[in-house]
Amino acid sequence: MNGIIIINKPKGYTSHDVVAIVKKKLNVQKVGHTGTLDPNATGVLPLLLNQGTKLSKYLIEHDKEYEVTLKLGIKTDTLDVEGNILEERKVEWTTVTMQKIEEVLNSFVGKQKQLPPIYSAIKVNGKKLYEYARKGQTVDIKPREIEIYSMELKNVNQQENEIEFKVHCSKGTYIRSLCEDIAKKLGTIGYMKELNRTKVGRFTLQEAITLQEIEKEPEKIEEKVITMQKLFEKLPNIELKKEELEKFLNGVSILKNKEDGIYNIYAKNYIGLGIVKQNKLKRDIIL
Repeated sequence: MNGIIIINKPKGYTSHDVVAIVKKKLNVQKVGHTGTLDPNATGVLPLLLNQGTKLSKYLIEHDKEYEVTLKLGIKTDTLDVEGNILEERKVEWTTVTMQKIEEVLNSFVGKQKQLPPIYSAIKVNGKKLYEYARKGQTVDIKPREIEIYSMELKNVNQQENEIEFKVHCSKGTYIRSLCEDIAKKLGTIGYMKELNRTKVGRFTLQEAITLQEIEKEPEKIEEKVITMQKLFEKLPNIELKKEELEKFLNGVSILKNKEDGIYNIYAKNYIGLGIVKQNKLKRDIIL
């Protein structure tokens, strides 16, 4: 079983938990993922199976889409529902109007610098930020460039002091930090209460499978696997002759009068991916 499966991660599971369950239930040797989801978050978690783990370099730059619930009036140390409450404040809905919320959300669209949360796995001087946070140590956190492609307000619940919105963003965007920044612009405080990832690159929630499905019918999961051939079906193809195939598989460059780029490689059957650069084809990922 080689390729990618899309898991709809349930709340309460770490990404590592999901990897361990899938590895055991599907009896595969290698399972990896292209980006973690916090235990409290749900939604799209692409998993790479066996030879599919070689595809990670083509997947880590993917943009993402989320459904978010922002809780206003409360600040936590982790910027999410799991953290300790640091401050509480009454939300003034007379000033936090629908128009104001729309304006604030739209103000975040575009390229910008974002300060990652202290409770994150980013490394500074060889240590993860959350390690500093747990010891109460201060550390200089550098802002990172991100891009918000779109923001859409979905619902406002004044009784619960909650705002629900959708966001389409670049890799590396911390939604917890975004929630805190939105609350600040609204003149209050807040944290990320709920997070559901609905899309990672081309992978959507509609094609995701649940852990329950894997538990009940693991034998039927193979038909849900996205193969390398399927994933890159829109790439151009190169058909190799027998003598070319041997050189290709051994890592020897082959002269090909083709435009620079990535190609599907065939020799009657599908072989994998190759890269053409300056009219020379070289192996990239082989099944």
